Amino acid sequence: MKDTIKYVGLDVSKEKIAVAIAEEGREEPRYYGLIPHTTEAIKKLLKKLGEPSALRVCYEAGPTGYPLYRLLLSLGVHCDVIAPSLIPKRPGERIKTDRRDSIRLAHLYRAGELTSIYVPTPEDEALRDLVRAREDAKEDELRAKHRLTKFLLRNNIKPPTGVKKWTKKYREWLDVLKFENQSLQIVFQEYYHQLHEMQQRIKRFDEEIKIQATEGVHAPMIQALQGLRGIALITATSLVAEIGSFERFATPRQLMSYVGLIPSEYSSGERRKQGEITKTGNRHVRRLLVESAWSYRYQPAVKGELKKRLNGLPPNIQGISWKAQNRLHKKYFRLLSKGKESGKAITAVAGELAGFIWAITREVEDVPKP
Repeated sequence: MKDTIKYVGLDVSKEKIAVAIAEEGREEPRYYGLIPHTTEAIKKLLKKLGEPSALRVCYEAGPTGYPLYRLLLSLGVHCDVIAPSLIPKRPGERIKTDRRDSIRLAHLYRAGELTSIYVPTPEDEALRDLVRAREDAKEDELRAKHRLTKFLLRNNIKPPTGVKKWTKKYREWLDVLKFENQSLQIVFQEYYHQLHEMQQRIKRFDEEIKIQATEGVHAPMIQALQGLRGIALITATSLVAEIGSFERFATPRQLMSYVGLIPSEYSSGERRKQGEITKTGNRHVRRLLVESAWSYRYQPAVKGELKKRLNGLPPNIQGISWKAQNRLHKKYFRLLSKGKESGKAITAVAGELAGFIWAITREVEDVPKP
């Protein structure tokens, strides 16, 4: 007799996994219990539940990452990782336990009401960890700069007239700065040394990112995206690392929606109202696109670093880059002329920039693989 399909909901934590099972049909899901979060315990559970082909397993995306997903796939079990923010919630529900969460997952999974996420490959995940670690290091560098400048301000120490902060002359001034008080001298040296350490860490990250951008599996895509104005090495690598596979977006609108750069909408009957952007999806990509969009305030031109990045790229990608410059520049000033705030205009430009990114990825992905 053929095994019926079992829909298994897992509420995963660091040490334990709560398991619930919904049999195919209309019966209420049943709670199986808690198992240790170990490979041996998971294999034992699956053996008890039945044939791998008859199992459908799901769990919420979270801090434990994707090793469980990859383990289940290696054992021949279908698994979906669920987007937590898109799980339907009952109004007024105030009780949350591992048992309830696993039962609800199994119930909604059987009903087809859960939305799964894209799971990156191990290589994609490693690249994403690399660019996010660099992002963390940049934030640490900014904090170190603030600590040092606030310390100097508290002690009424100012750089020479005409010397701007964090320029070469400013650093030369810091290199020779001395304090009569020994305690203050130690504080200054530690703050300055910490800043130097942060900057050395960023350099090491940058070197590895450069290697991945020229030798890694995504090198052609990273090189192609650098043909767009405002998207240099770090931004291009970060976009590729965060998104992983662009093939999952059939249209530019899907990519815009993924990064939350489409307007929210409230419609009822003949009434239709659009509001602010949804801000759903990947916030890292959304921030990168908004930062890049500011470059399109300036007149279209191919010079400097952009000219170097475009050199050697296929004509079709160069054409998309030039079209993006003209279209997005005009869009920005057209929105300003209608009374839009500059920030909102840039957000709109960022959304359309995602469309040009999608167009370039299509050109790269259409290239026959060797």
